[in-house]
Amino acid sequence: MLLVPNFTVAGSAAKGRRPDFGNAMKPPEAEGLFLRVRDGLREAGVAVETGVFGADMRVELVNDGPVTLVVESPGV
Repeated sequence: MLLVPNFTVAGSAAKGRRPDFGNAMKPPEAEGLFLRVRDGLREAGVAVETGVFGADMRVELVNDGPVTLVVESPGV
């Protein structure tokens, strides 16, 4: 498994055309959670590769499957 530690997955699309990441975790807490997930996967026997948290990384991949984005909007 490849864990990419600097990809922000928490964003609000409630206003405008750009997501707002104001509710995302702050870096120290996010890094701690990332490391716990990594360690838990490794303890479960999963081969895990990671980058450096917060670093500028380039990742190449072949996506062989669907991607699901959940966009929640009040009142819709």
